[in-house]
Amino acid sequence: MAMPARPLLVLAALLLAALLLSAASAADSKNNPADQLVSLINSNRTASKASSLSDNQGLGCIALQYIKAYEGQCSAVRDKKPPETSFAEIFAPSCGVQVATLSKITGRLVGCQSKYPSPPEAFDILVNDAKDLQVLHSKNHTEIGVAVSGTDGGGPYFWCVLFSGGKPATSFKVDGEVPKTAMHPGCFSGNNDDCAGPKNGAIPISAGASRLAAALLFVVACAFAL
Repeated sequence: MAMPARPLLVLAALLLAALLLSAASAADSKNNPADQLVSLINSNRTASKASSLSDNQGLGCIALQYIKAYEGQCSAVRDKKPPETSFAEIFAPSCGVQVATLSKITGRLVGCQSKYPSPPEAFDILVNDAKDLQVLHSKNHTEIGVAVSGTDGGGPYFWCVLFSGGKPATSFKVDGEVPKTAMHPGCFSGNNDDCAGPKNGAIPISAGASRLAAALLFVVACAFAL
C-alpha cells in the first residue's frame, strides 16, 4: 500500500536538510582563515625539512580563549602571556576540552594589528625575527591550533598560534563533537567548518551555525507548507 503524499514530502525535506548538513561538515573547509594559516605554516615547515603538524580543534579553540585573555590589549602580546594555570582553569573548561588530555605547549606565536591582516599577512606579522622562526620550525611540535578574532566587533585583530608536543589522537580531546565556542565570534582551526573573515570590521560567528539554522528553517517551512 502506497504511503500518503504528505508524509513522503516531510520525510524528503528532513532527508535533504540532513544531507546538506552532513556534506558541509564532512568537507574540509577552505574558507576558514585559521585553517589557511595552518596550511601556510605546514608548507613553510615542510619546505624547511620539518614535519607537518596535526591540526587539533581542541587546541585551536584554546588558542581562541588565549586571545580573549588579552582583553583587546594589543600592546601586551609581545611581552605578556596568560598564566599557565589558565589552560586548565579557564581555557579548557570554556572549550569543553577534557583537562586530563591537556598536553604541554611547546611554542606560541601571537600577533595583533588594528586592521585585519589576511592569513599570509598574519604569517609575516607572527614570524618576523629569528626567535619566531625558531619557534616555527621546532622539532618538539607535533600538533597545532590557530585562532583569529577581532575585539568588540572590530579591531584590533588578534592571531594566535599554539604548538603542542602531544599525541594528536589523544590530546586536547573535546566533550562531544564541537568545542563550546564554535557558536561564538572568532575563527579557530581544526573543526572542518567555514568561518568567514571580517566584513565591515567584524569577524562573524561560525558559518556552521548559519547552515544549521538555515536547514532547520527549511524543514519548518516545508512542514507548514504541506
